[in-house]
Amino acid sequence: MRRRAHLRLVTSSEAGDSALTEVLSAEDLAEELGLDPHARVTCGLHRCWLHQCVASPDHVIPVTGHRWCRPCRCALDVVVDDTTARLSCPRCGTGTPDTAANRQVVRACRTSIAAAHAR
Repeated sequence: MRRRAHLRLVTSSEAGDSALTEVLSAEDLAEELGLDPHARVTCGLHRCWLHQCVASPDHVIPVTGHRWCRPCRCALDVVVDDTTARLSCPRCGTGTPDTAANRQVVRACRTSIAAAHAR
């Protein structure tokens, strides 16, 4: 039997933002069909735009390098403004360590910010 995770109740935080609700639903379904979860602009866990929760410890993934400084072996700090997200290592001070995973985080946040402002 096929999973139906995309068929779920809308949370109260989603109800006020129809664009968010639509994108969350579309990305939930797309992820079931093979979308890379790291390519999402919404957060399936926190049910919000990615840029709103990317600073959460839940978004640190040392295995893949997302929000992670490999040389220092620590989570990166995140600062989100109106146009982008910036990552920095609290130990070595490196700003947005240049890895594919960290570039993906910044790119997804930029897209999330643009989508949230487009509504």
